[in-house]
Amino acid sequence: MCGIAGYVGGAWLTNAGGVGQHLTEMANALTPRGPDSAGYWSDPEHAVALTHRRLAIIEPNKTGHQPMMSASERYVISFNGEIYNHLDLREQLSVGGSDQITWRGRSDTETLIAGIETWGLKETLSKSVGMYAFALWDRKERLLYLVRDRMGEKPLYYGYQQGVFLFGSELKALKVHPAFKGEVDRDTITLQLRHSYIPTPYSIYKGIKKLPPGTFIKVRVCNGRISRSELDPVTYWSLGDAINNGIDYPFRGNDTDAVDALDNLLSDSVRRQMVADVPLGAFLSSGVDSSAIVALMQSHSSRPVKTFTIGFNEEGYNEAVHAKAVAAYLGTEHTELYASPQDALDVIPRLPVMYDEPFSDSSQIPTFLVSQMTREHVTVSLSGDAGDELFGGYNRYHMTSGLWDKIRKVPLPLRHLIANGLRTIAPDRLNQLSKWIPGTGKHADFGGKVHKGAGVLASQSSDELYLNLITHWQDPSSLVINGIEKPTKITEPPFHINGMVEQMMAIDSVSYLTDDILCKVDRASMSVSLETRVPLLDHRIVEFAWSLPFSMKIRDGQGKWILRQVLYKYVPKELVERPKMGFGVPIGSWLRGPLRDWAENLLDESRLQQEGYFYSEPIRQKWKEHLSGKRDWQHHLWDVLMFQAWLEVQ
Repeated sequence: MCGIAGYVGGAWLTNAGGVGQHLTEMANALTPRGPDSAGYWSDPEHAVALTHRRLAIIEPNKTGHQPMMSASERYVISFNGEIYNHLDLREQLSVGGSDQITWRGRSDTETLIAGIETWGLKETLSKSVGMYAFALWDRKERLLYLVRDRMGEKPLYYGYQQGVFLFGSELKALKVHPAFKGEVDRDTITLQLRHSYIPTPYSIYKGIKKLPPGTFIKVRVCNGRISRSELDPVTYWSLGDAINNGIDYPFRGNDTDAVDALDNLLSDSVRRQMVADVPLGAFLSSGVDSSAIVALMQSHSSRPVKTFTIGFNEEGYNEAVHAKAVAAYLGTEHTELYASPQDALDVIPRLPVMYDEPFSDSSQIPTFLVSQMTREHVTVSLSGDAGDELFGGYNRYHMTSGLWDKIRKVPLPLRHLIANGLRTIAPDRLNQLSKWIPGTGKHADFGGKVHKGAGVLASQSSDELYLNLITHWQDPSSLVINGIEKPTKITEPPFHINGMVEQMMAIDSVSYLTDDILCKVDRASMSVSLETRVPLLDHRIVEFAWSLPFSMKIRDGQGKWILRQVLYKYVPKELVERPKMGFGVPIGSWLRGPLRDWAENLLDESRLQQEGYFYSEPIRQKWKEHLSGKRDWQHHLWDVLMFQAWLEVQ
């Protein structure tokens, strides 16, 4: 895993070594992503500059150094990621008539650039299995390509600032360039308050975008200037096409055939992703996804696989004991860390720099802690992410679908009337009443849930219902001064699928998975120079999953049916069957305790007014209600606090 950056245009300042000063600073900003070495390449005639920070995984010697030039010297590439089938591609290149290639080393970057030179960019991407984000300079056509992998495992930002086109793996690389303006986009603050992350293609800064997964852009360069009219992303692979192909050409076998097919696909993906010239292991949470990955890893290994788990002593937040049982059964070399509240609290000051822009999924804290602990033992770790989105694992899928089936039978005007009536009863009054209502007294903040349910009740469509259920701040534009909420793939879904649950799975795959889950893991792991790999996101598995009938994903009200059947081949059912726990920390109670002073400082009314981003009254109201215990506003407050903490270090 590595970090890439570069720019086109602008003044050229050089140091004694002849390397652009700005380029050096951009590379240095990405040092944790690539601590092993740095590389620079520039074309002064066209004012094109590439840089690279390397975390050496394959071919750690100098033959894998980047930026790398192709054999003909037409192409120069700065590559971040892994091409898992690159040895197969090397064989194809030889069979295809390019047997005169003299390989300098064993790196997948060299394979990729040789493929591009032989087949062209699009065909090479179609043949490649992997995760990546890269910049490719075509010296002949004077074209700079920026490319991102199919599902968005690797990040890539780009934008035009004061006459200079900037790009990089993280915003921190762009920010050190003198052309970077750093003007906060108030509209995207509203998106972060609603979702806890900023969805693609937006970023927190005006003029800077995230490249969408499965796309590339072409930047035509002439004398150091670019044609801004050609910056629209070009799609080379899309989940929508995968879904449509799955519908048109569904899997035709029976249950046994499907389970065997998934077992073979996932086994091959795991086997390929275990290739590394450095120590390798896996995150193990005891859930279905990570347990399946570790089980398949162990089946391919003659030695115990290294596995890593983090636990908390707080009740309801600890899966470590179950992970230990799975590890013991599989015979892995297991390491666990029980983190204290202080361990978690110590991470919080690091989050704004780690994530570069406001990001408020609180599971970012244990994700960093498990990454930090894992890096002490290995350089690469596999994870079980994406099983929920591909195979219907989230509880909210079943809950939302069942809820919509019930409420849509009630006329909309009547639903509005009921919702308005529920809202007239104060949440704390509802909490008191819950003590006398059978089956409700055990629910924390019953009144708050009723009020959120009132909003859900008034939903006019299933898409709107789902948006309401996954939303934190319901009307974030009313909270952000001069902020207007922008459309996203959640508010304007790019899919039209028969089946509400499948529609939710597809939306999550292009939003929550990419911009929350994968972003969270990438930034946390890269901050400690740990490469993470996600076998379930092999695009062949994604395409296979969407060819399966719904009954093979969710059966008898339980998600991930087919993935569970694969797992049961390797691990007894009783070791992994338990209610889903998630991967969180008790932020709500911490805000009333050890984090109270820190939060109070960031939410100070005069401070909010002086900074001028938020209307202070609704924030202060929620803060008071949370402190009193009347309401649980931990998610809403964490959204604001993460923005405030980020703003403080700008």
